[in-house]
Amino acid sequence: MGAREDREDVETVLGGDVSAFERLVLRWQTPLINLAYRFCRDRGRSEDLAQEAFLRIYRGLHTWRRDAPFSTWLFAVAANCYRSELRRIPPMTETLDLLVIAGSDADPSLTSDRHEAIRQAVLALPARYREAIVLFYFHEMDISAAARSLSLPEGTLKSRLSRGRKILGRKLPLFLSELRLKEVQ
Repeated sequence: MGAREDREDVETVLGGDVSAFERLVLRWQTPLINLAYRFCRDRGRSEDLAQEAFLRIYRGLHTWRRDAPFSTWLFAVAANCYRSELRRIPPMTETLDLLVIAGSDADPSLTSDRHEAIRQAVLALPARYREAIVLFYFHEMDISAAARSLSLPEGTLKSRLSRGRKILGRKLPLFLSELRLKEVQ
């Protein structure tokens, strides 16, 4: 995804050719749907959330400052949109303890079960920690970009990452030990 192409398409849209926005949508559709999915864990809802984010992006395109990468601004708008929508209608989440109990029935020999358990555990984190972890680890943003996307100081983001990892560190071993016990049996 080229920064030059993003800049050119934005300039074209702002110049009056709205058809150039389609190129932006095609370029960023999958990343925004994936980001939304990390927030709500529902494919249909993530597509709806991404569509709402693109509407906000289109309406606010003139507010993008050219001194920051378009992708950072785009993810910030999308993340804010997702947070707003999820506050309005929260996703169904389970506590980590319930995930441990429910996960004990799963076939532990499959690596995908372990990955799914980790994703579910991340989903069960409080929103402020989940958002930081999703952007940093799943979307592989650096500290600076993730902090800008969440409109946070870098120190706050680092703190949320640390606290989120501590929560996961306390809860995940319980689930993983259940998986190991099942593998031995």
